[in-house]
Amino acid sequence: MNRVLFLFMFLGLSAFSQHQDKVDFIKATVVITPDLSEESIAGKVIYNFHIFQNVDSVWLDAKNMDFEKVRLDDKKVKWNYDGKRLVIKMKFEKDINHELFIQYSCIPKQTVYFIGLDDENADNDQVWTQGQGKYTSYWLPSFDDMEEKVAFDMSISADVDFEVIANGRLLEKTGSEWKFDMQKPMSSYLLAFAIGKYNKQKMTSESGIPIENYFYPKDSLKVEPTYRYTREIFDFFEKEIGVAYPWQNYKQIPVHDFLYAGMENTSATIFSDAYVIDSTAFIDRNYVNINAHEMAHHWFGNLVTEKDGNHHWLHEGFATYYAYLAEKQLFGDDYFYWKLYDTAEQLKEISEDGKGESLLDPKASSLTFYEKGAWALVLLREQIGEEAFKKGVKSYLEKYAYKNATVDDFLKEMEEASHQNLDDYKSRWLVSTEFYWDDAKAYLVRKNKSLNNYFFLQDQMDSSTVLDNEKLKWMWNKETPAPLKSHLISEYHSQIPDSTLQRIFQNESSFEVRRALAMSIPKVTQEFKTNFESFLQDKSYVTQEYALFKLWEAFPENRVGYLNKLEDVVGLPNKNVRLLWLTLALVTPDYKTAEKANYLDELISYTHEIYNPEIRQSAFQYLYQINAVNGEVLRQLILATDHHSWQFRMFVRNLLDEMLTNENLKQQIVSVAMQLKPSDLRYLKTKIELP
Repeated sequence: MNRVLFLFMFLGLSAFSQHQDKVDFIKATVVITPDLSEESIAGKVIYNFHIFQNVDSVWLDAKNMDFEKVRLDDKKVKWNYDGKRLVIKMKFEKDINHELFIQYSCIPKQTVYFIGLDDENADNDQVWTQGQGKYTSYWLPSFDDMEEKVAFDMSISADVDFEVIANGRLLEKTGSEWKFDMQKPMSSYLLAFAIGKYNKQKMTSESGIPIENYFYPKDSLKVEPTYRYTREIFDFFEKEIGVAYPWQNYKQIPVHDFLYAGMENTSATIFSDAYVIDSTAFIDRNYVNINAHEMAHHWFGNLVTEKDGNHHWLHEGFATYYAYLAEKQLFGDDYFYWKLYDTAEQLKEISEDGKGESLLDPKASSLTFYEKGAWALVLLREQIGEEAFKKGVKSYLEKYAYKNATVDDFLKEMEEASHQNLDDYKSRWLVSTEFYWDDAKAYLVRKNKSLNNYFFLQDQMDSSTVLDNEKLKWMWNKETPAPLKSHLISEYHSQIPDSTLQRIFQNESSFEVRRALAMSIPKVTQEFKTNFESFLQDKSYVTQEYALFKLWEAFPENRVGYLNKLEDVVGLPNKNVRLLWLTLALVTPDYKTAEKANYLDELISYTHEIYNPEIRQSAFQYLYQINAVNGEVLRQLILATDHHSWQFRMFVRNLLDEMLTNENLKQQIVSVAMQLKPSDLRYLKTKIELP
């Protein structure tokens, strides 16, 4: 390429601002065909846009794409492309509408994930997207800038055996093509689709909005506990927020190996299938909070979107807060206030360590944006009153509907609704890096009797205080909320006499309190043996897991009986009970010796990619702890070093690094590596030299 021309193009492209304020892209008609065998996308898109002022170019973000055709108003046009942006070069005159046609193909490095294609089970095959933080521009020429809002209509072609779900309303399905319509504009990062083998549950909100809850055909018995309270949450939000749900329908789709718990793609929330649960698992870990959080985003984030990362509180703080309000509606005041207490404790700790963050810092942590963000709204509502708070929120959503807003835009609406100056509030709760624990504690004391009692007890306690029957009786009775009892056990179990603990064991039926006992008591003595044995039958997989291990450890002579009792229990979606059971069965001498090879094979199988990262991580850990790592385990470990989930990837890399310090394991790793493709060894090659 001509050096001068290259320099001109570089300077020209880098000069474009992030936001094209003289151009409005209004509508996009998208046609895509994912190729599962090539893990590629072939697509076409037509953009209709309007010119507000004279400009000499317009552009779209487009990462690593090949363009077969680019047409403006059905004519050839000059365009430049640097691998990141497609720039249309011509003099555009104001007040003119245009139509831009682009035909392209790409192999997305991120944002589109092709899952399960390497195994033999076609039912596991999936394709799904994750736009936030990954950029939709990896699979569609679009806009990384959140201020460019477009009404996207998508047509997606897929194998007739698959279901296709995307934003908006399904207009029609013709053969292998699915056509979706959106009536309102949104930011590009919210564009999404999922392809896989699904059935669906249908329901309708009180206001008439269609709701569709998708599930794998094998999970029909898990639909109710997984999606429990969906309609109640939806109806609650419309009443609490005071603004009708702003989209055509609402859909929820579980996917395998998702990067996060959930993502609020407009009208098509995608979430991790690790939250597809049975009724017993609901007690320990359920989808309710994630369900409510992603749904709340459809007002706070999707309807009104932050202008940039400096205003991220408007998304995550609000979604977290309204999800907590939904849980308060479902589970009661004690649940709500104790949850706030737990998050306040976390925020207090990082604040006291000098690691607190401002809510206006675009690089702040999730703990800050989510939990400090929710607390900021809790205390704003307390300061200005419920009526003014609801009035201000409604005004904010209506004024900036389908637009973008800043924190100051929101505060202005709240000031007008409350007739208060909120400068001090902003300085204290949004700008400051400190978390004001005393304010939070005072709020909790005012609002919740059980927390007031708990704080009073804390003030009376020191390391020598004994919490006997006499001291506990004034705050421990049938009316005492389970969260208070659970916190007392978790925090002070070592200061509660065995006789008092025995009475608690005998009189408490709350799963939450029993779980706290199972988790908190470090060692099972003979006095508590019978109590812990009863935990093996509890309707809590976490309680069963802790009870099994602690009983197995404390009473070797009874190990066979304990293992037999839980032989058929799988546990949570992460298989917590089954993985522990297999590990203990393998290391228990004389326990079903003829089956040990099968147990080891099963435990090793859970390291494979058909299982979610949480299962794989536990399997890797257990196998390493019992010195049962073999070539297949090492193969799966090396292959996972480039996994798309960064949390799992970091775990795998750290474990591999640790194994490399063992000379015997290092030699096995090298031997296994020689059987893999060079592309599978990118990380390993940064650690050791391979032959």
